[in-house]
Amino acid sequence: MTVVTQVDLDTPLLGPIGKKAADALSTKLGLHTVGDLVRHYPRRYVDRGKLTDIAGLELGEHVTVLAEVEKVTMRDMRHRRGKLMQVVITDGRGRRLDCTFFNPYKLKAVMVPGLRALFSGQVSRFRDKLQLTHPEFEPIEESEGVRPFVSIYPATQGFDSWQIARCVRQVLELLDDPTDPLPESLRRAEGLSDLGRALRRIHMPETEADQYAAKNRLVWDEAMGVQLALALRRKRAVQRPAAANPHVPGGLLEAFDDRLPYTLTAGQQSVGAEIAADLASETPMNRLVQGDVGAGKTVVALRAMLQVVDSGRQAAMLAPTEVLAAQHARSLRSLLGPLAQAGELGGAEQATRVTLLSGSLPAAAKKKALLEAQSGEAGIVVGTHALIQDRVGFAELGLVVVDEQHRFGVEQRDALRGRGEKAPHLLVMTATPIPRTVAMTVYGDLEVSALRELPGGRSPIATTVVPAGEKPTWLERGWKRIHEEVAAGHQVYIVCPRVGGDTGKDDTEFPDDPDDAGAGTDERRAPLAVLEVAPQLAEGPLAGLRIGVLHGKLPPDEKDTVMRAFDAGELDVLVATTVIEVGVDVPNSTAMVIMDADRFGLSQLHQLRGRVGRGSAPGVCLLVTDMPAGTTARERLDAVASTTDGFELARMDLELRREGDVLGSLQSGRRSGLRLLSLLRHEEIIAKARVRATEIVDGDPGLVRHPGLHALVAETVGDEERAAYLDKV
Repeated sequence: MTVVTQVDLDTPLLGPIGKKAADALSTKLGLHTVGDLVRHYPRRYVDRGKLTDIAGLELGEHVTVLAEVEKVTMRDMRHRRGKLMQVVITDGRGRRLDCTFFNPYKLKAVMVPGLRALFSGQVSRFRDKLQLTHPEFEPIEESEGVRPFVSIYPATQGFDSWQIARCVRQVLELLDDPTDPLPESLRRAEGLSDLGRALRRIHMPETEADQYAAKNRLVWDEAMGVQLALALRRKRAVQRPAAANPHVPGGLLEAFDDRLPYTLTAGQQSVGAEIAADLASETPMNRLVQGDVGAGKTVVALRAMLQVVDSGRQAAMLAPTEVLAAQHARSLRSLLGPLAQAGELGGAEQATRVTLLSGSLPAAAKKKALLEAQSGEAGIVVGTHALIQDRVGFAELGLVVVDEQHRFGVEQRDALRGRGEKAPHLLVMTATPIPRTVAMTVYGDLEVSALRELPGGRSPIATTVVPAGEKPTWLERGWKRIHEEVAAGHQVYIVCPRVGGDTGKDDTEFPDDPDDAGAGTDERRAPLAVLEVAPQLAEGPLAGLRIGVLHGKLPPDEKDTVMRAFDAGELDVLVATTVIEVGVDVPNSTAMVIMDADRFGLSQLHQLRGRVGRGSAPGVCLLVTDMPAGTTARERLDAVASTTDGFELARMDLELRREGDVLGSLQSGRRSGLRLLSLLRHEEIIAKARVRATEIVDGDPGLVRHPGLHALVAETVGDEERAAYLDKV
């Protein structure tokens, strides 16, 4: 057998820790090299003298807790042969957790009251009490010379935190100090330790100061990796200029402004001025417009598109669904009136055309739309991902507007943006910043504009959590409220997370939504479905009302027919999936009931309720859930009910579940190089790293003189294709 005496970060794990452990780390946690393992940082630290607070445990979570055995009982199993050991462990604060062991004959001598140990397993629920079923456990050593802190690692069933800790200790004993990628001048200026010391101290700290210093240094590595990648991309972007689109006096934009029946808000005017300046430059615009639901983003985007059309170019608008694309096309035509009727009777002299292009158009209509885009007859082309197909051509594409950007993969957006000899300008719009968007904004990827004012005439929306499991009478009252709204001449949405019918159990409209947040693994029933809820309501609490059904799996003509009927007031209630989440505008709808609301993300809930209260009458939104009080799922719903400010909700979302993978692995399917960097906690470091990275790239555009930093970018962001994500929001 080969004896390994020294390893580096690229060494496969098989050598230093053996085949069994290496295979487990590879298959269960995706860790293959020494570098992967030492970058698998502890989630937290436990002081050997302090027990873990049990109150913070969540249903379905895989946890490792340091606790003390309080009580042990043995009994026969009721339905099969063998013994059952029931152990009550405590955190010393009066809180207890049950642990159940099956046929624990070898544990009888070890599992005794007073034992302090690490217990690891998945939190489940039995008879309304949280428990760990047959958890793994490791007694805590109390001898002299033992380190004061126990490192608790992100683990998985079958390979626990202490097993990971043993493997880490083994490789650290053999690891040569790696070459430090950060320049010595930067480390000295920021008071950072060298990389080798930081990697050792984060795993085996002697003091809390060790923990802080190690994390601070490793956060700097990640911040610099991201900021260098962004700086390199920005440097390369100027090599492909955009076409300048200066303001044209007497053009479509001025004609549109003259026919607006209202005055633009101060925010719309200032953001419009920023966009106009960007469009007039040959530097490609890369701007995010954040605006709360109903803040008037569509008008801002339309004015930008008209400025481009005035310069003889085209604008493309991408929407995530066909329903929303069709809604946008109708809305733009309505706003433009005669200005969108080029070649038609009654059309304005300088009019353009708004063309809808989606994948399910009939062949003749699709051919006509393609010709209008290719010839330039259509100044504005609205569509779904069908716009990105290779056979869709444009005469000269000057601007790409992406609505609700988190529904598009970055490659999809960039495919359209890469058309033509010159780079089109890019305008991204979102109503509620999702964590990745907020994070990338701080990292400097986008110029950011915010619309915080709401246009006049918008009504307030009252949001209430309806705990159907605990208080079924509240739901009964909710159905009565729906009848009252309809009796007053208004209309209602009822939203379900699933389509239903023969489509299977996981037929959500957007199952890979990055903001989707389920509520644990407690063998919950399948989410409520449109095709099941609609007939139940029609025969039960909403009998007598005119009920329609809308979901993404309907044929396009049926979807359009249903939406037109609802818009015309021919339906009282629309039972739908999240297909109505964005862009749907029916001013007469005043109430919304969201079933299984805990199955949706915060931004989805905020977007959904933005469909009501769009007229003069106030809106009401009921968030129906069977999740008990005190759970994270209920906290998230309470957060939505507590504010109608989308910017505040985005912050709450970050605090509740952090920013996730800011490199977008949820969209790309790749593993992130970021493990410690946090938008909430490290804004100052990110800002400093951006300045440092820009200085370095300005002086060394290819990082030729900084091979360590070049490697850091590759480690943090990945290969060239991966790095491109940072510039493609």
